[in-house]
Amino acid sequence: MTAANLTARRAGPLKGVVRAPGDKSISHRALILGALASGVTEIEGLLEGDDVKRTAAAMAAFGAGVERLGDGKWRVQGKGGFAEPADVVDCGNAGTGVRLIMGAAAGFDISATFTGDQSLRGRPMNRVLKPLGEMGATWICRAGGRLPLTLKGGNLRKIAYTLPEPSAQVKSAVLLAGLHADGGAEVIEPEATRDHTERMLRGFGAEIDVREVGAGRHIVLPPGQKLKGTRIHVPGDPSSAAFPLVAALIVPGSEVTVQGMLLNPSRIGLLETLGEMGADLSVTNVRDEGGETVADVTARHSELVGVEAPPERAPSMIDEYPILAVAAAFASGKTVMRGIGEMRVKESDRIALMAAGLAACGIGVEEEPETLTVIGAKRGNHLVGGGARVTTHGDHRIAMSHLILGLAAEAPVSVDEPGMIATSFPGFVELMRGLGAEIGEPAAA
Repeated sequence: MTAANLTARRAGPLKGVVRAPGDKSISHRALILGALASGVTEIEGLLEGDDVKRTAAAMAAFGAGVERLGDGKWRVQGKGGFAEPADVVDCGNAGTGVRLIMGAAAGFDISATFTGDQSLRGRPMNRVLKPLGEMGATWICRAGGRLPLTLKGGNLRKIAYTLPEPSAQVKSAVLLAGLHADGGAEVIEPEATRDHTERMLRGFGAEIDVREVGAGRHIVLPPGQKLKGTRIHVPGDPSSAAFPLVAALIVPGSEVTVQGMLLNPSRIGLLETLGEMGADLSVTNVRDEGGETVADVTARHSELVGVEAPPERAPSMIDEYPILAVAAAFASGKTVMRGIGEMRVKESDRIALMAAGLAACGIGVEEEPETLTVIGAKRGNHLVGGGARVTTHGDHRIAMSHLILGLAAEAPVSVDEPGMIATSFPGFVELMRGLGAEIGEPAAA
């Protein structure tokens, strides 16, 4: 997609059955653990977005054999560890990728220099660097813990680290570093976050003890773990599935089914919240694939009502708040999203950008440091206004969310820098058009 802008406008109902692209979180981890393991890892359903491709290239740079066999099918020949890369490792826009790779690389007596695109270079790495430093890794970087950054690993010691805020990325970085630390690693989570790393470590043959402690977890990775290559089937990404599902909820007459969607308990906060808002959602064909729960989810146009999304739910839907805010715009009453400060350090300040975009489309919003309130515009037959050109700051979820808004708004909605959508959802525009959505370049609209 090379258009400088994209515009979405109202059309007929959305109808059809689609499959969400592979889960981004699991795709990153499959490549990294495959590279750390000994032997061959076969991956099916890998997300072939820009972010994941950067991680695949990074694993090759660290010495693994990485080969694309076909659509979503990849083979990783792991060497049981990382070798020192010969050049700078460019992670593009992949925040998850760079943080997890730094954790994995810290376990080896090597130096590696990381960089990324303008967005990633502006995002602080301090939350990952702090525990890695306590384990014995050293680095030199730009002010504020920003890339480019050169990391020196090896001779790590055990850590028992309590996460200061919920972050699956920080937890995963510590566990990956702990694979090659003297004494392993422990992570204490006051609030439970997505647990893909723990599940996948077991799938690669590691022993890991996870105990529920109140609303959180105590995770212990014993020393001396040896990973072995395995087979992985990547389920559909719930963060991507959210876009066609919410579109069906807000476009009158619509019914859309997303097949093969991941329903890991740590990733279903959006479905819970939409259900509380009155969404007509049905879950069928529930099954287990590679230790993860997968199902088909159908959404039908619904009359939504505003709700309060509690802060303890934030870790299970942190990437879905932008599209939840769009659903809230078409509800009656206020939707209050609390405990979402993590959104300010994603690819952009997502709270600020969603508030600005919604306001430009005529929707009432209230923004606080950790909270976003959307005042639903549903008033009888009154439509959400739309009519804005939204600045995305290169954030793929901001772009997709506002395009979904445009499908049900009174006036078309345009977004800039739509090429960034490919970082997480290659084929987004084509998938939505296949359901009946009208999304195109402004000149053609």
